Amino acid sequence: MKYKHALFLNPYIENTATSIMGLFPPTGLEYVATGANGLVDKITLLDLRYERDLCDPDKLLDFIRREIDIICVGIGWDRQFKEICDLLNLMPDNIPLVVGGYKATEQVEELLRTCPKIDIIVRGEGEETIKEILKGLPLENILGISYRIDSKVIHNKNRLLQEVNAILTPDRSLRRNKYRLILNGINVTNLTFDAVLSARGCPFNCKFCTFSLNPLGQKRQYAARSVESVIKEIEQITANTVLFSDDNFFTNIKRAEEICDLIIARKIKKRFIAQARIEIAKHPLLLSKMVKAGFKILLIGIESPHDHILVELNKGFDSDTIKKCFAVLKKYPIYYHGYFIYGNIGETEEEMLYISKFAKEINLDSITFQKLRIEKFSPLKKIAEETPGYHVTDKGELYSDTYSHAALKKIGRKIKFSFYTPFGLLKILKKFLVVRFFSFSEVISFLGASPRLLKSIIAREKRKKRLGDSLKRIFINNA
Repeated sequence: MKYKHALFLNPYIENTATSIMGLFPPTGLEYVATGANGLVDKITLLDLRYERDLCDPDKLLDFIRREIDIICVGIGWDRQFKEICDLLNLMPDNIPLVVGGYKATEQVEELLRTCPKIDIIVRGEGEETIKEILKGLPLENILGISYRIDSKVIHNKNRLLQEVNAILTPDRSLRRNKYRLILNGINVTNLTFDAVLSARGCPFNCKFCTFSLNPLGQKRQYAARSVESVIKEIEQITANTVLFSDDNFFTNIKRAEEICDLIIARKIKKRFIAQARIEIAKHPLLLSKMVKAGFKILLIGIESPHDHILVELNKGFDSDTIKKCFAVLKKYPIYYHGYFIYGNIGETEEEMLYISKFAKEINLDSITFQKLRIEKFSPLKKIAEETPGYHVTDKGELYSDTYSHAALKKIGRKIKFSFYTPFGLLKILKKFLVVRFFSFSEVISFLGASPRLLKSIIAREKRKKRLGDSLKRIFINNA
């Protein structure tokens, strides 16, 4: 049987980007959807963050019943997990439902238990697996899937990871929208966003990190695509802002220089964002080429200002090295965003709160800080379980007898408001202008949208107040 119309669904429903990653397309789902080309008559890729009409489950289900004969859903993150499960349980019984993605791979048993409508879960990378599903191969012959036979759950053997240069780049013609910076429903600049995966895997072994492992514990060794294939993909992108979503784009310094050289030689005019390690400061020639090529933002994993935690996390550097590297980096007109982890094993509140001060000391422009999570295959899992007073939930959340979930959340708020002061926010805006992330016309566009944005925010707050007043009256009258 050949399927006529396949739906590839990103089920997250945020209308406003809540993080820098929220600005970008669901690249993993797009890779898998591209693998379906030629195997079905029609492919529809829906990203519910942008599909306002179809965010209504009734309208979405009506579309599916009328048009679709196989549904493929990507679940990559913890957020909205319950809501997504509720949506999956509404799917028509007569249409095959295939689910994949990082979170789906991690929560295979729970998904199959709580979502009886799911027919197949694709574990790990799904580009080859989806082809075999759409070709109608017997389930027992398809590697890397989990499914039910009667009431028994079957887990087929893991699929070997595919050679990176054999993986097709995403078919961007499947998109139904452009990815923009939208605040409160208003497009505030002319910026458009896209992402390129130039390599998979990571050669480093940070103990907290499981992104180089899939949820099956398979380590994707660092494997880079050819330089020419990366440049060819960039040349075909219409968006003016491109994220290199590699774990570390600068793992191979010579290769990174070659990519910069070709971007400059071919006069590709885009703004680039990339993830990096602090060691990039040791390569001034590369940094100079990056500035010329249009690299505007670097996302740098620092994790902690404390040496004993950096050792515990196996980061490979200490706090003095961090300071020396940023003394070099600040000489280059690039916006630096740092990632930190708090709530580490043995970390005190005073040490956690020092994150914001340290970030200012090394001249970071902005920071993200997250509570330590310990995934299934994390080397920290055993340490946490053997440390008295520490506990790991089924979802990988770490807490202790001293610092509960609520206490850690409160500490997180203190870090946030210590770093993001009104003056600090002005410095962020100034740095964006200094590095020319925004053009003059985009600044004008933002300023032009500001009155509408302010008006919409005020209207939203008024709606909240009216709702709150209504709820108060209901509770008072029924007291």
